[in-house]
Amino acid sequence: MKAEIIAVGAELLTPDRLDTNSLFLTAQLNRFGIEVARKTVVSDDVDDIRNAFREALDRAEIVISSGGLGPTEDDRTRDAVAQLLGRRLQLNEDVLRAIEQRFQRFGRKMAEINKRQAMVPEGATILENSRGTAPGLWLEASERVVILLPGPPRELQPMFEDEVEKRLARRAPSVRLHHRQLRVAAMPESEVDQRIAPIYTAYSDVQTTVLAAPGDIEVHFRIWSADAQPAEKRLEELQQRAALALGASVYSTDGQTLEEVVGHQLTLHQATLATAESCTGGLVAERVTRVAGSSVYFLGSVVCYSNELKSAMVDVPAKLIAAHGAVSAEVAVALAEGIRRRVGATLGLGITGIAGPSGGSPEKPVGTVHIAVSGRDGTRERELHLIGDRERVRWQASQIALDMVRRHFLEGQSPHASGKG
Repeated sequence: MKAEIIAVGAELLTPDRLDTNSLFLTAQLNRFGIEVARKTVVSDDVDDIRNAFREALDRAEIVISSGGLGPTEDDRTRDAVAQLLGRRLQLNEDVLRAIEQRFQRFGRKMAEINKRQAMVPEGATILENSRGTAPGLWLEASERVVILLPGPPRELQPMFEDEVEKRLARRAPSVRLHHRQLRVAAMPESEVDQRIAPIYTAYSDVQTTVLAAPGDIEVHFRIWSADAQPAEKRLEELQQRAALALGASVYSTDGQTLEEVVGHQLTLHQATLATAESCTGGLVAERVTRVAGSSVYFLGSVVCYSNELKSAMVDVPAKLIAAHGAVSAEVAVALAEGIRRRVGATLGLGITGIAGPSGGSPEKPVGTVHIAVSGRDGTRERELHLIGDRERVRWQASQIALDMVRRHFLEGQSPHASGKG
């Protein structure tokens, strides 16, 4: 079964607003064995909306939209779909009463313009909105289904879960999407594909996608099948073979982020972490503390951007900085060891580098980063030469730093080891 998603709103055609609803809707539709064949973003023009729905209904059994159900003049999705299907818009007294009551609960008087949200095409089923005033609509025509949902994600998502899922379940095909994934840290996309392409190309019934981001690669394996057991078995076999080929660079097989995996490792080993960051400006600490419960294992961070603060807060000797420069292996090691001693952490992480766009030299070009992880048995340091703009360099440095913490628990610690990368 095919579906198409239409996102309505002129703001989505500007750089100011992203269409995140389609990502949520795609994931939910796939759960029911419904393949999303196309996504369209369209302005608030009623002709454009009507044409987008007309074309989608020619191709797909289900068309689901977000946006354009509000009370203002530029909310025209109801009107366009009613025109297309030849349905009159009628005032629904139950919907109007529900909108009025919602305003009353908040101690406000409903504006006359909100009555537009109670105008419902003939034959439509109302989808209740528990988070807002705009009801959703479910319409059926010529063995096609049209689902109109509000634009705000905080309204759309619960409406889909409460009102749409149960209706889709009655129509869903027996085929389901079965999925496995791998997440890989600090390995180039080309190397990932070189290692696993001979494996996944032998599985002609599996759709394989390799997605690249700075310092992070996602590999997705998918099968559409009505027979769950053999599909799951085949995916598990492929996932295991690919993970074996990629080795320790695989940090997750279930979609966990690297900071979640690091948190799990720290918790498992009853270990704590503290960071001393220069070029990353606290980005590693920010990522670690995204994870709920991170206070159990993360003691804190010092963003020591200046040389003076490196010495004052993390005990990096000024003579060491003068001798080797702030961006050096020696300073990264001193940052890691200094923060570990200062706060009594199991592990100390130190990062120093040149994120750019200025500040580089022939000896230390932009993208030069040194990262060190210090533990009770010694310190491991890596020198990196990263490519990209300032934010890309900073993000890659944070990714590799977290991966070094993860690998500390996987590989054990070799005192004063040094690596180039």
